[in-house]
Amino acid sequence: MPPTPEAPETPKAPHVRPGDRIFRGLATGSGVFIVVLIGAIGLFLILQAIPSLGLDNVNFLTSREWNTTDPSNLRFGILDLTLVTVVVAVVALLIAMPIALGIALFLTQYAPRNLARPFAYMVDLLAAVPSIVFGLWGLFVLGPVLFPFSEWLIANLGWIPLFAKGNVNVQLGGTIFTAGIVVAVMILPIITAVSREVFERTPTMHIEGAIALGATKWEVVRTTVLPFGKAGYVSASMLGLGRALGETIAVAIILSTATSSFGWSLFDGGSTFASKIALAAPEFNDARSAGAYIAAGLVLFVLTFVVNAIARSIVAGHKEYE
Repeated sequence: MPPTPEAPETPKAPHVRPGDRIFRGLATGSGVFIVVLIGAIGLFLILQAIPSLGLDNVNFLTSREWNTTDPSNLRFGILDLTLVTVVVAVVALLIAMPIALGIALFLTQYAPRNLARPFAYMVDLLAAVPSIVFGLWGLFVLGPVLFPFSEWLIANLGWIPLFAKGNVNVQLGGTIFTAGIVVAVMILPIITAVSREVFERTPTMHIEGAIALGATKWEVVRTTVLPFGKAGYVSASMLGLGRALGETIAVAIILSTATSSFGWSLFDGGSTFASKIALAAPEFNDARSAGAYIAAGLVLFVLTFVVNAIARSIVAGHKEYE
């Protein structure tokens, strides 16, 4: 009789060392901590904002009025704050995106290696400059420099609402136009750094294949690098937008107090969510007044969270970036 085959041995579970178990627990705990922390911040904002929202005597979402000096007669709406915040961020993004794209392409495709590294380091150093320095530079240097150009735009293109005379003195430089340019400089390192990393991941075989077919340098960039890095570039821009929406000190220093509501002009003044909250510290002694600003902070929190979530989802949808 042929020998009976032996049953295969059950594989033993791999031995997990105590150090691995501890490290895994710490890593898992760190991830859970971040999720809990974000949830706790959101819950805190909601709980603190609800009482004041109930005392608001105007529509919180559609009113342009903001008066919280009298806690017994709270009147606060976020329409103006929302519009100014979004316009400043969009102006910054429209300026920063093409410049960041050009810098990223130059560093990854055109610049020699011995020049690309120090140049990239200099761009990254912009992220280390304090916001207050950018604010002072924008108010005392950039504002006066832009004054003649702003006057020309108002005189020649003032029939367009975007370039109409605003609700602040243009000569002082405290306009959305100035703030947008300063914020553009501030978000430039973020967009450039992420875009640079994405462009560097372009498969070498794609680039070499295009060169073998006789493509010029620009044709290589246009047919291989840009299509590959398009989603990453958009994601980088969304991250920059998230930073622009929440910028505080620089914008608070630059923007002048408006004499009227926001009128869709780049030469208006006003306040963003962040600058309004930062400049209202004396009112925080009263819980009702503070709750109004916390409610505005909740809107900003949700807005930036959504923008960053969109940026993350764009990258997650492209496996080539993993």
